[in-house]
Amino acid sequence: MLHIVRHGRTEHNASGLLLGRIDPPLDDLGRDQAAALAAAIGPVDRLITSPLLRTRQTAEAFGIEPVVDERWIELDYGDFDGVPLTSVEPEIWKQWRTDADFSPPGGESLRQLGQRVSEALGDLDRADESDLTTVVVTHVSPIKAAVCWALGVDDLVSWRLWVATASITSVAVGGGLRAVHGFNDIAHLRAAGLADR
Repeated sequence: MLHIVRHGRTEHNASGLLLGRIDPPLDDLGRDQAAALAAAIGPVDRLITSPLLRTRQTAEAFGIEPVVDERWIELDYGDFDGVPLTSVEPEIWKQWRTDADFSPPGGESLRQLGQRVSEALGDLDRADESDLTTVVVTHVSPIKAAVCWALGVDDLVSWRLWVATASITSVAVGGGLRAVHGFNDIAHLRAAGLADR
């Protein structure tokens, strides 16, 4: 089974800022979320992470050495990285939500993101090691792209998905078959009183 998980919370997440390639650490809640996430999944055979600090810190909770894969890095928000979502002009926001080829100034499009995540998932699919428990620690946008890949839907569907910090999305891959087994699971956080507030 492939578990695609979002990193624990950072102060930027808590402040409602767009968080792309800037590289803040987990906050105290985020570190606790990472521990609860690792405990909920249990032993893993293979661990893959984005190169950014918040994902690498989350991956540490699993207790095995991860493989860093650049294709799982967050969407490049370009000039919008680190700014409040509310500061994006309405006409730009509308174009972004309706055109998968739209790129924020200096950033990347949903289509580009979808292509790199699809390539990474294709590599895992071709490996056909479906008996292994694999965890990918990544970010909100790659998780949405992975769900679009698994369902075979357009990249723009990602705007209709919401992904919590330290959540678990599970996808069965192998032999060209794809099935979403779980999405945005935060039961482990609720049980521990760690759901993002």
